[in-house]
Amino acid sequence: MSSTTDKIKGLANEAVGNVKQGIGNATGNDKMKAEGHAQELKGEAQKTTGDVKDSAKHVADKVTGKA
Repeated sequence: MSSTTDKIKGLANEAVGNVKQGIGNATGNDKMKAEGHAQELKGEAQKTTGDVKDSAKHVADKVTGKA
């Protein structure tokens, strides 16, 4: 997966996770809140993965003289 794809999927998972948490809070559904929190964390991890890939590419480009 490309870094951009990781970041987009991460943002989507964060958004859905936040919505689930909101619904869970509004309805008193602890399971929904927990699922939302887990999905939000998954999204944060995906975004971080995309950032790491970008950094690694930047370093590799500098080393090879492509930057």
